[in-house]
Amino acid sequence: MKQDQIDALRALPVPDQQLLIGAQWQAAQGGETLPVVSPIDGRTLCQLASASAGDVDLAVQAARQSFERGAWSRMAPAERKKILHRIAERIEAQQAELAVLGVRDNGTEIAMAWKAEPGSAAATFRYYAECVDKVHGEIAPTADSVLGLVHREPVGVVGVIVPWNFPLMIGAWKIAPALAAGNSVVLKPSEDASLSLLALARLCLEAGLPPGVLNVVTGRGDSAGAALAAHMDVDVLVFTGSGPVGRRLLQAAAASNLKRVYLELGGKSPNIVFADAPDLAQAAKVSAQGIFRNSGQVCVAGSRLLVQRAVHDEFVERLVAIARGIQVGDPLDIATEVGAVSSAGQLARNVRAVAQAEAEGARRRVGGEVIAPVAGGSYMSPAVFDRVTPAMQLAREEVFGPVLAVLPFDDEADAVRLANDSVYGLASAVWTGNLSRAHRMVRAIRAGVVHVNTYGGPDITVPLGGVRQSGNGHDKSMHALDKYLELKTAWIQL
Repeated sequence: MKQDQIDALRALPVPDQQLLIGAQWQAAQGGETLPVVSPIDGRTLCQLASASAGDVDLAVQAARQSFERGAWSRMAPAERKKILHRIAERIEAQQAELAVLGVRDNGTEIAMAWKAEPGSAAATFRYYAECVDKVHGEIAPTADSVLGLVHREPVGVVGVIVPWNFPLMIGAWKIAPALAAGNSVVLKPSEDASLSLLALARLCLEAGLPPGVLNVVTGRGDSAGAALAAHMDVDVLVFTGSGPVGRRLLQAAAASNLKRVYLELGGKSPNIVFADAPDLAQAAKVSAQGIFRNSGQVCVAGSRLLVQRAVHDEFVERLVAIARGIQVGDPLDIATEVGAVSSAGQLARNVRAVAQAEAEGARRRVGGEVIAPVAGGSYMSPAVFDRVTPAMQLAREEVFGPVLAVLPFDDEADAVRLANDSVYGLASAVWTGNLSRAHRMVRAIRAGVVHVNTYGGPDITVPLGGVRQSGNGHDKSMHALDKYLELKTAWIQL
């Protein structure tokens, strides 16, 4: 993208947004709205329809009716594939518009948003389009007198609740496989970043997705989100977000129809640098990106940096120099390296985390200040803390901001102990030139993803999911389809 194209798209007015129920765009029943405030400059972009429990019920009814009619659920897989490919084509055709709209909504730097949001979403829809006719049943190895068949069928109505940090990417990770499996979907985006997903819904209708197969209810989590979680006619609920909200969703499922719930709840991911890392300069550069990109608002962010004592001081100095040189600014400026914090509320939480770290004795080497490269916006300079101990809050709790905790370690056993000293288990990384050590660490670290000599980058072909309090179930890859399919046995006496 060129800067003049970005500036032209930035200047476009954003119309007030409505709910999508069936094939109709409509206001919330009570007429309630929420302001969409851009973290870039604090300006209100538009008003967002704020759905009530009644609106959610209408959306679930529309999804159920579409599923039972079978226009999508019983459509030939080859035909579903064509529509999913058309969705991907429309995302690609609108990539610039979607990227800029999303940045205006949540503040991600445009260079990252371009690839991680519409770029990733298009690739995800293409991947699952190709999966549609690759999912098949089984014939069991039974006696000759019996035919045992295992059918794979869509579950029915899928509720999807998506966060604000990468709404289009994470939304596609959930919507595309749910649709590929033949389900109908009710999507609840974050009230802090709904615009790009509403635009995606319009593209889905244009591509030929039948009415009611994708419904969108925007609004507050404690109303629209809670109603979706508690609904008796939602078969599966998938969510990415915080642990406290994930617990409430599980409670709602238990109190309602015992719907299956799959959660990705973030983490406090360890990024482990051994003295024998093949390139300390590259390790420092990538480690900085692994915590500071998107202002640290990344589920898999390497927020705990474990560095072997022999290179600890040198490595910290490298990181401090990198952090000091990062250009934080207007996320729609292509020269910006780190954009805005998503909201004033999130910025305030980051500030409290910095103050708490200092109060507990961690040493702030750089950053952690509220800055104002754009008046009225929400921005923080990247922060590096050393002298962090495992008991400190900064080493144990997810900040979800550009704040890095550095802890030293002595040897491999010490690194494993520190890495696993967490209630979370989403991502991790190991930097080493020793192949045997790399394999030992992959086995020893309790996390859903272990990077080796890199941080970030796994594409749609491999699963993403956590262990322990980072959640359950997986997004991405063929394995994601398991969440959206039922197994049905046919036992036939011959």
